[in-house]
Amino acid sequence: MAEWAGTSILTTPRLLLRTFRRDDLPHYAALNSDPEVVRYLGGPLTPAQSTSIAEWAQELYAGEGIGLVAVERLSDGAFLGMCGLHRLQSFPDDVEVAWRLAHPYWGCGYATEAASAWVDHAFTTLGLHRVISITDPPNLRSLAVMHRLGMVFEREAEVEEDGERFLAVVHAVTPEQWRSRAERRACTCTARAPRVTP
Repeated sequence: MAEWAGTSILTTPRLLLRTFRRDDLPHYAALNSDPEVVRYLGGPLTPAQSTSIAEWAQELYAGEGIGLVAVERLSDGAFLGMCGLHRLQSFPDDVEVAWRLAHPYWGCGYATEAASAWVDHAFTTLGLHRVISITDPPNLRSLAVMHRLGMVFEREAEVEEDGERFLAVVHAVTPEQWRSRAERRACTCTARAPRVTP
């Protein structure tokens, strides 16, 4: 049974990363039903499906200390979306950093800020040897976040999640790359990625 305590996990200059509270669920459902937000994420979800994902995230955090949990803006308590670490069915030996923010909060650097905190946590606290992130090739916004995290294009892959198959680009970062990300040149995968077709 999921608990909805809103437990604080990490903070950044502008954000609180925490488990979900019950009062987040309507906002999360609205985010997950927005066609623009879920354009590369399999399409809009029902409120019940959205709540199920939040419950899964709560249980994952309770059991493993990772999960796609809530992002709250410190200045006003606004629920922005979710971000965190989890394992994909297609990559069971890896941990992925992922994010999903409501459309009004795009373009403010919140996804990069939240994901950076989780990647740092992955390496400094959890002792992971690498973190991956995947997206559809045309999803230039997510690719830009990956690049700002110092992630490096690894490969194109066919991914299956929840019975759906899609082509994706996989990026990864190691602790060494994370520490030296300011010195790295920009990734060029965005020039390569649009040539991938389903």
